[in-house]
Amino acid sequence: MNPTTNYLESSLHLFRFYKSLGEKAMEQVPEEKLFWQFNPDSNSIATIVKHMAGNMHSRWTDFLHSDGEKPWRKRDAEFENDIRSRKEMMQVWEAGWKVLFDALEPITPKDFDKTIFIRKEPHSLIDAINRQLTHYASHVGQLIYLGKMLSAGTWKSLSIPKGQSETYSPKP
Repeated sequence: MNPTTNYLESSLHLFRFYKSLGEKAMEQVPEEKLFWQFNPDSNSIATIVKHMAGNMHSRWTDFLHSDGEKPWRKRDAEFENDIRSRKEMMQVWEAGWKVLFDALEPITPKDFDKTIFIRKEPHSLIDAINRQLTHYASHVGQLIYLGKMLSAGTWKSLSIPKGQSETYSPKP
């Protein structure tokens, strides 16, 4: 198989994995706590979702042909804690991911020679994808961390639960 095809399939798999982790974290949080902020400088779960979706719309719209920082993006507004329901938050979440997958799924090996611009900085296609993959993974980590705090002792681990590593370790 072509290494570029392998890379693209791996990237799509990881984007889907982090999307799923975020969803599993958010599902465990009571609706009223999705909007909680530790302080005015921190972000709620809903605000992180709003920012991620805004970034996805900007970066992945016309991904191969225009700068990833679109002039119509209102980045500062992404940090206003104004989403009011889980349903609204999930609609924002799904719309952002749709733009991402609609941009990535049709990429072909010939696209790997293109230069992708983000804030007028040139990136290889791989670097542009990696930049976004790591950005979203860091925000999903925030969603998980907030989810653990806000689920008030009812958290179901998304990986190996504390105290159960032996169960998952290979036996000699």
